[in-house]
Amino acid sequence: MARNIQSLERAAAMLRLLAGGERRLGLSDIASSLGLAKGTAHGILRTLQLEGFVEQDESGRYQLGAELLRLGTTYLDVHELRARALVWTDDLARSSGESVYLGVLHQHGVLIVHHVFRPDDSRQVLEIGAMQPLHSTALGKVLAAYDPVAHSEALEADRKAFTDRTVCDPEGFEHTLDVTRARGWAADVEETWEGVASIAAPVHDRRRMPVGAVAITGAVERVRRDDGELRPDLIAAVRDCARSVSRDLGAGRF
Repeated sequence: MARNIQSLERAAAMLRLLAGGERRLGLSDIASSLGLAKGTAHGILRTLQLEGFVEQDESGRYQLGAELLRLGTTYLDVHELRARALVWTDDLARSSGESVYLGVLHQHGVLIVHHVFRPDDSRQVLEIGAMQPLHSTALGKVLAAYDPVAHSEALEADRKAFTDRTVCDPEGFEHTLDVTRARGWAADVEETWEGVASIAAPVHDRRRMPVGAVAITGAVERVRRDDGELRPDLIAAVRDCARSVSRDLGAGRF
């Protein structure tokens, strides 16, 4: 049986202690409440403070830090985003006949937080929790175009060429983002996977901040017309879905 890590258990106990009661406690109070030596308690608090999970006020008492609040807000935002998107993404998959993905920025990439299967009898693999690159996917381009943090991370990353269509150079990538912002959607036509095309649009919250992106993904021959252009009806459907989710998140009309 795996053994618990005592220092992590103690750190978690400290955070729970600070989350309740008076919220601001001195070192002696924390050590006494948890049955720890002052030196041990101070070492753990020092580490939590350096990571931003704990802060000290002017009197030297400890309280929960802003980083813990940010992580908690991110968790809530992602789950609210997914909850608000469920109906709209189901409708998009049904109307488009393609797979639908909902993605958010996470660790220099795109984290898939919701995946609706293509509505046919084909064998498919659930990709919730999968990561996609920022620079080559439609979801990633949308996030990089509208989210300054995603933009910086995409530029700093090693932009790998997955196919001969992948745009890797900084100037070309910036041009792609300019086009994405100008038209309100992004595309990936065999830039990440051969034979696969995607169309994505941004989702905004009540502050008009980009919190994610929604995309359809399918075989190139289904997503493009015979003349090679992406199907306008699919572009419109993806944008309508993203707008609907944004409105449900309080963004109002775009």
